[in-house]
Amino acid sequence: MSKLTLILFSTVLLTLVNACNKDDAETDSDATIVNVTPANFLTAGLVEPITIVSKTLPDGSTADCYKIVVNSLASDHTMGPWCPSNISDDASKGGIWLEGGKVYDVDGAFVKNMATFYKDNTWMMYDATTGAITKTSTKTECEEAANPNVGAQYRNYCVECLPSYVANLSHTYYLPVTPKAASSAIAFGNGPMSNGPSSRGLAFNGVVFDAPAPTSVILAAYTLAPFDDAGGHINLAAGYHYHAATGLTTKIAQADSHSAMIGYAFDGYGIFERLDADGKEYTDLDASRGHTDTTRGYHYHVDAPGNNNFINSLHGEYVL
Repeated sequence: MSKLTLILFSTVLLTLVNACNKDDAETDSDATIVNVTPANFLTAGLVEPITIVSKTLPDGSTADCYKIVVNSLASDHTMGPWCPSNISDDASKGGIWLEGGKVYDVDGAFVKNMATFYKDNTWMMYDATTGAITKTSTKTECEEAANPNVGAQYRNYCVECLPSYVANLSHTYYLPVTPKAASSAIAFGNGPMSNGPSSRGLAFNGVVFDAPAPTSVILAAYTLAPFDDAGGHINLAAGYHYHAATGLTTKIAQADSHSAMIGYAFDGYGIFERLDADGKEYTDLDASRGHTDTTRGYHYHVDAPGNNNFINSLHGEYVL
């Protein structure tokens, strides 16, 4: 065998070995697949027992999926308060607001300071004499003030919709029993080049992890629709829903130092808290905010609460 032939043979062999190693690595990274565990969902949030049905996935295949009918109310923590009643109220009387990546307490001082905070003197959401904050107090006011086309009569209102307004509301969601990776990440709905669902997933209490709140639209109408300390608020169509993960919902601690699990994305992969047990961020997340380990398989870690976001896209197939 000539020296040139030997070099070429060695090069081809090395290429094949590298290819095999790459395939083995990819197989290893996807080897751990963790099924959805229906018992993780709190029965208090369910309208009916969870069942299995066959549904179509975006890739055209069919899969066994859990049908989960929820009541859109949190059973594991207090919902509210949202709007304080007076500019003298402390943070315990109001919720939070997400702005510029930060979380702000919506206390009386925040409401009093809104004209300065937003550099717009149109903001005046309280009575200058009594300090009373102007806020919705009925279901009708909630509906009209939360409308994107809110009328001028509701400018400078703090929007506070109450759980009693949606007590009879229910929603049905589906999660694949066994998560299935998509050929590429699936963008969430309502955005450019998107083809996926709008909402992100479900907390264990059955409350939906929703799309980012349209804060710019809310503020443009000179209204404020605060979130409670758990990152949730109410509208009459969606019921109670989350826009941030603040650590107040039911979680499943992990045996290692990994962060706790807080729910499932709509592709069936688990959603975990942002920080590990030592308070550190994960640095190897992909563009969807997920990564893989041998215990949990592929899974997500939520974004910081101030970012008005949970995860960036779906790694897996979801139910159409």
